Amino acid sequence: MRLDDATYDMARDPDRAGWWVAEAPAADGSRYGFLLGDAADAGGPLRPDPRGRRLPDGPDGPSAVVDFAALTPRAPSPRTPLQDAVLYELHIGTFTPEGTFDAAADRLGHLTGLGVTHVELMPVCSFPGRHGWGYDGVAPWAVHEPYGGPAGLARFVEAAHTAGLGVVLDVVHNHLGPSGNHLPAFGPYFTDTHHTPWGAAVNLDAPGSDEVRSYLIGSALAWLRDYRIDGLRLDAVHALADGRALTFLEELAAAVDELAAETGRPLFLIAESDQCDPRTTTPRPAGGLGLHAQWNDDFHHALHCALTGEAQAYYADFAGAPLAALAKTMTRAFFHDGTWSSFRGRHHGRPVDRGRTPAHRFLGYTQTHDQIGNRALGDRLAASLSPGLLACAAALALTGPFVPMLFMGEEWGAGTPWQYFTDHPDPALAEAVRTGRRREFAAHGWKAEEIPDPQDPATRDRSCLDWAEPGQAPHARLLDWYRTLVRLRRTHPDLRDPDLAAVRVAYDEERRWLTYRRGDVRVVVNLDREPATIALGGNGVRVLAAWDPADHPGPDGRIHVPGESVVVLGP
Repeated sequence: MRLDDATYDMARDPDRAGWWVAEAPAADGSRYGFLLGDAADAGGPLRPDPRGRRLPDGPDGPSAVVDFAALTPRAPSPRTPLQDAVLYELHIGTFTPEGTFDAAADRLGHLTGLGVTHVELMPVCSFPGRHGWGYDGVAPWAVHEPYGGPAGLARFVEAAHTAGLGVVLDVVHNHLGPSGNHLPAFGPYFTDTHHTPWGAAVNLDAPGSDEVRSYLIGSALAWLRDYRIDGLRLDAVHALADGRALTFLEELAAAVDELAAETGRPLFLIAESDQCDPRTTTPRPAGGLGLHAQWNDDFHHALHCALTGEAQAYYADFAGAPLAALAKTMTRAFFHDGTWSSFRGRHHGRPVDRGRTPAHRFLGYTQTHDQIGNRALGDRLAASLSPGLLACAAALALTGPFVPMLFMGEEWGAGTPWQYFTDHPDPALAEAVRTGRRREFAAHGWKAEEIPDPQDPATRDRSCLDWAEPGQAPHARLLDWYRTLVRLRRTHPDLRDPDLAAVRVAYDEERRWLTYRRGDVRVVVNLDREPATIALGGNGVRVLAAWDPADHPGPDGRIHVPGESVVVLGP
């Protein structure tokens, strides 16, 4: 081991096979790394600590010691349960032009004014270069230095907690990035037993996998314990290759539940999964994995088709009758619950037992980083939809049965795109990414010159939010509508009722309207350009909020809704 300018011999740990130990005096900021095997004698590369908490010079430089006693946030964590939460997905590198934790913290007042309860940070682990989405991270214990490193993250969490906001962190366990990954030099962290879109799989079930699991679970607990982060979003858990009887996800969930009990904090795990499998969030005693919630892409896809009429790729499954698909997801969570998927060429999914599965096991959203950034031009819904349709979409997410999640800027209909951008220092890798992106969309009819160059700094710059927009028309009106909807969700318990079986939905596919009831609250959505008169089947409700001026229902229980508009009614 080399620490600052000194070299220390390491000895085998007699109690832990495969481990080597050494002791050396160090202080906060001390640089250190490891010389492995013959490299120690031949002047080979100094490799960073796989569990290093700071990489001040990036993934290929030495690690640095972090004194967490000086960093740990002191403000108490908010205790808003998932059932009452409204999440806000945020990318540190583009939330502000500065792209730092401190700059993002300066904008938290906007989020408290909006009324959200939690900030969901996209990945902040270290990766090569300055700018990127974060899903090519290579050091699961370290914080990306250009964002502000460990101290910057600690300050952000402290500021969020002081403002009454919880913090959720997106973590990636299914792969590491293609450059700067030193883990293979330290042990069997990857295995050829399985193959993934990223190559060899993270070793969760082959020889040596006990230590790999311990490494990843330790990383997850460190974010929750050392930074007092309140929950984790687990990226693409369907891509975890794991054939063991006790799965990695069960082990992780049990460890997080144990930490929650130990600390008295309501910690949670949110999965991203395309399997449409309710067992992901079924409690472990009932035979499930025990995660606390999962993203519901089926709700998004049905809503997207209803709003846009798009029918390409996976949208084809929902496009034939999008309001019927939307109604099904709002009452049964998954559209694919054992149904035929033309996109996959097979049946897909599993039914949700509504008798034992609360609605807050699922997140509902109109846009996410994936659903915007994986489009050819990174165009948001605001680029093609009227403000009225954006208002309808917001109402469906924020008054619907699922835990709502917003993507940064959607609340004011941001005019900026959110595009795919990278900053790979390796020229060959940079060209491969650029060429691959253009080849991918060429198959869908796009010309190469139309696809933004991920490596061009302007691609990232275009993706930064424009903070002048929220105060300007038409953005200010939409922002006020989002604030109204969030407030309604907070003040009307019926909108947080976890009973999926109690949701009632009616719709007219041809006339493009949909209405649903949650307890005593009713929501009427008209996606058509023409006004609609809709029978609510009874009276006794008044208008609580409306995108366009709307009268209370008449004595016959009918309500007149302008085109591309929405009305929320209650007793």
